[in-house]
Amino acid sequence: MTEAALPAVTPTTGTPETPEEPGTREEPETPGPSEPSRHERRKRATRAAVRDAALRLAVRQGVERTTIEQIAAEADIAVRTFFNHFSGKEEAVVAAAAVGAEAFVAEFRSRPPQESVLRAIREAVLVAMDRHDAVGRDHIRALRLMRGTPSLMPQQMAVLTVQEDALAAAIAERIGPDGGPGPGRLGRAVHARLCAAASLAALRIVLDRWLAGTADSDDPPPLDVLRAEADAALAQLAAGLDHPGRPDGG
Repeated sequence: MTEAALPAVTPTTGTPETPEEPGTREEPETPGPSEPSRHERRKRATRAAVRDAALRLAVRQGVERTTIEQIAAEADIAVRTFFNHFSGKEEAVVAAAAVGAEAFVAEFRSRPPQESVLRAIREAVLVAMDRHDAVGRDHIRALRLMRGTPSLMPQQMAVLTVQEDALAAAIAERIGPDGGPGPGRLGRAVHARLCAAASLAALRIVLDRWLAGTADSDDPPPLDVLRAEADAALAQLAAGLDHPGRPDGG
């Protein structure tokens, strides 16, 4: 009998071990093709901690009085680690709004294909704004902070641009190839971008009015107010924004 065929012996007792059946050895857990690695999970957790710390401090003491050193201390990281995730404090502060924007587009993508584009947008924004978890609360806090902080405007515009691009791509997918050019019609990509830009502009106006209802409270205004205003704004978009001119002398 060759050495490879001999049963293994434990070093402490000398008792023969039963050879393992092929495929029964427990392998270390490895992430699947769609699962983030441990390193990526840690990176995301650190970014979320920095984002949360920046928002807490900015809400508590204002953006201008908040420093990167304070944010790093609040998140329990080194200052150099901060710059691995954000270019400055303003970007970190509005990151919660960016997460909320991503959640809105993801919700739009998940809407049933039978819904029209504007209907799916309406339902998606209501779901995004009705979240009662930390992401939902921080999204609203970030939106309120941006309303009253002019220095955050460049970062806000960057978030809106990314959101518009993502929503336009999702609308183009929903329209499908049948929504392509035709007599008197825009191409699918142009139509999707126009729809995304117009819808988001309408929703920004609606959200601004909604948030202004309880500007001094951590609690969002009633959702039925947002629902009614979103319905009115998107219905106006669907009907068209043109308005007849006034007669001469009117």
